[in-house]
Amino acid sequence: MRTSPSICTLSQDNEADLRDLITDALGINIPTLNETFDGVSSEFQNNGREYDVNEAQRTAERANTLLDDCDIPLYPGCVKFSCVSFLLRLYHFKALFGWSAKSLTCLLEFLNEAFPDGNTIPTTYYEAKNKISALNLGYVKIDACPNDCMLYWGDASKKISCDVCKSSRWQSSNKLDANEQVDGSCRRPKPAKVSRYFPLIPRLKRLFQSSKTSQSMRWHKEGRTKDGILRHPADGSAWDAFDKRFPDFASDPRNVRLGLASDGFNPFRTMSTSHSTWPVLLIPYNLEPWACMKQSSLILSMVIPGEKGPGNDIDVYKQPLIKELKQLWTGVDAFDSSASESFTLRACLLWTINDFPAYANLSGWSTKGRVACPICAEKTKSRWLQYGRKFCYMGHRRWEDILRNIEGVNFIYGKARKRDREELDEGLIELDVDEGCDLVNNFEELVEGDETNLINQDKTLWKKRSIFFDLPYWRYNLLRHNLDVMHIEKNVCDNIVGTLLNLSHGGKDIIKARKDLQDMGIRSYLHPKMRNGKEYLPQACYTLAPKERDIFLSILKNLKVPDGYASNISRCVNLK
Repeated sequence: MRTSPSICTLSQDNEADLRDLITDALGINIPTLNETFDGVSSEFQNNGREYDVNEAQRTAERANTLLDDCDIPLYPGCVKFSCVSFLLRLYHFKALFGWSAKSLTCLLEFLNEAFPDGNTIPTTYYEAKNKISALNLGYVKIDACPNDCMLYWGDASKKISCDVCKSSRWQSSNKLDANEQVDGSCRRPKPAKVSRYFPLIPRLKRLFQSSKTSQSMRWHKEGRTKDGILRHPADGSAWDAFDKRFPDFASDPRNVRLGLASDGFNPFRTMSTSHSTWPVLLIPYNLEPWACMKQSSLILSMVIPGEKGPGNDIDVYKQPLIKELKQLWTGVDAFDSSASESFTLRACLLWTINDFPAYANLSGWSTKGRVACPICAEKTKSRWLQYGRKFCYMGHRRWEDILRNIEGVNFIYGKARKRDREELDEGLIELDVDEGCDLVNNFEELVEGDETNLINQDKTLWKKRSIFFDLPYWRYNLLRHNLDVMHIEKNVCDNIVGTLLNLSHGGKDIIKARKDLQDMGIRSYLHPKMRNGKEYLPQACYTLAPKERDIFLSILKNLKVPDGYASNISRCVNLK
């Protein structure tokens, strides 16, 4: 990971402000006897187990001790570091460079030997972790059904089997007697699957408890240039439409607007390993455009592990988040450090950001098959390719009039030919809010059956009712789901380059595609031909000649871009 000089010198020049920074982070309400996660209900604490009052007392004591340690030098005569600032630096390096807990313990033992007597450095990682834990930056472990059917939290926290699939909550080698598990009289067995949830409310409160960030949370209202140019989500029509429908929410610029992003990835960096971890991130759009998408501003909401992605069952894991979002829509008590006043903090979820497959999981609309387009819905113009064995989507010329009216878009379509006339149909279909939400709210589970019959029924256009519709404002959001352009651009670029270079792997100009053109009766000059009893493909005008290919590849081989702009593409080019 590339780091800037300012990151490596964190807190070195601001030792005098460290105590104030930690005081801001802890807030004016250090955890009391009634709460540990600063306002989060007991359902998020201890995975549904009984709340320990003594634990809250110990948390408050650790917080006071942490504040006192801000004034204690690292060792007698040290003026640059206190015990707390030194630990924070070590923790920062551990996170940046992926140090293991064992390596940090070895480092702490070595530092205790090297530093003079009387230093305040913990001897183990466990001691250092206990000291830093007073900042209350933890997460909650919530047991889940291994088949993604339910979470063991809230009223279901003490159950030992799934209500849906009846599978055990515990791993097969750790099953214990039901009575022992309920009363907690024995060692807790290892759960079959565990989701990590990071409570949202205390993190949003902390943004205002810090005087460094509370003022930036009003930038979208007080610091934004309002000249009609789109530089920030606040300049968009979706933001403006939300403000007009909910003027009481828009009246306080401190109310937080959030975006949600999620996708699966393999944390083990090998494509052959069967594993898919799904992190869910929240983006606070109140901040400046150059700050809201920074890594330090992103809020990790939950981590969903598993050998496969949760698919449509991702809503099961979003239950804790939706519960907090509903609470934040009503409002929670918070403190604004920059204004030195208490206020009611509210937050809303504006939209999601994902690739097209994840679009289906989050929205409930299937992005596969005959009606894959969520905008055109049942009016999607699709055709099954006999040889390619997939659907293709037609009717692109329906958008001609709309594209011509967009400023800055150069329309390149020529005069419509006879066959293209069937694509000249109505363009964008805007579904009425109430009509669309009625289709979702009246949704019933699908049954296996003939695809043709299913398509003819409105309710079967949806694979599920998205849990986002539990939010009272979600149905009125103008733009509920956004597509991650990076994914689309990468895939389109790969296909275009592979087709131009006529690659055997990665190109789309293959025999099946040519036969589909012949079956559709278009582009006759590209149809497969017969020569000496053998079938061959005519040369296409878009395929690069050998000399043109050499020029193209030599440019990529010698291409230089600004640092951080792109990966080193020259490593992917072999001129030989």
